[in-house]
Amino acid sequence: MSRETQLVMDYPARRALGRADFFVAPCNRLAVAQLEGWSRWPEGRLMLVGPRGSGKTHLAHVWAALSGARILPAATLQPEDAAEVLVVEDIEKIGKNEAALFHVYNTMAAMGGALLMTSNAAPARRDIALPDLRSRLQSVPLVALESPDDRLLSMIMAKLFDDRQLRVSQKLLDYLLKRVGRSYQAVNALVTGLDKAALEAQKPLSIPFAAAYLKETGDG
Repeated sequence: MSRETQLVMDYPARRALGRADFFVAPCNRLAVAQLEGWSRWPEGRLMLVGPRGSGKTHLAHVWAALSGARILPAATLQPEDAAEVLVVEDIEKIGKNEAALFHVYNTMAAMGGALLMTSNAAPARRDIALPDLRSRLQSVPLVALESPDDRLLSMIMAKLFDDRQLRVSQKLLDYLLKRVGRSYQAVNALVTGLDKAALEAQKPLSIPFAAAYLKETGDG
């Protein structure tokens, strides 16, 4: 069975989050360097910013493996979660949990811990109700994941298909790359949509199938 004619099976997506699975490119090289040099962070703090699907979670797992950090969502963070090394994900979802983050931030500062936070936007653009927390977050050094180039988008697309245990040809990747929006979110949405459509139709992922899907959805 060829790579392009392999039938889609109903397997759950398998997210590969190791360092070897993260593709370093000009748009994210600075972020990778900052995480690898975490022992030199000013006051042990760093904010990793990027749009949905930009690789923040992947990089957070890479850093956690490197540093031994726990990874916790901001929305469910508890004051007692302060640790020597910690990742707090999705600061934009902090909601009514600001006091817990404020306590964790202060406790880790006192103990000299290393804290990585992720967000889809810089703290200056966040509506943080607690003034002291807002000022602290705005003082944290920030590194952003920039817009991807075509080569990185192609690599990410291939990884997303692989995470779903779908083998696709380079010709199909090249075809899709010419027709997908130039963002991480657009690539994620396209791969997710194609996966679902192929599974429902019980048809192989191929250029003709992709063309029909794009025409039907108006994404082409």
